[in-house]
Amino acid sequence: MPRILGVDIPGKKRLEFALRYIYGIGPAMAREVVAKANLDAMKKADAPTDEETSRIIGILQSGYKLEGDLR
Repeated sequence: MPRILGVDIPGKKRLEFALRYIYGIGPAMAREVVAKANLDAMKKADAPTDEETSRIIGILQSGYKLEGDLR
């Protein structure tokens, strides 16, 4: 089970759907993040490499209010 921004996301779901488990990410934002990270939306959440995961984290931290900032 991958961990992104302190949230365990389900590894068996597609990345596009698994990102929605992070508070503040909806369907449109999940698609946008996957596109900005140049990843395949059909890829499972436990399949990205460490480099791809760090790209996702960098994108989420740079321009979005998520988790604690929204709560």
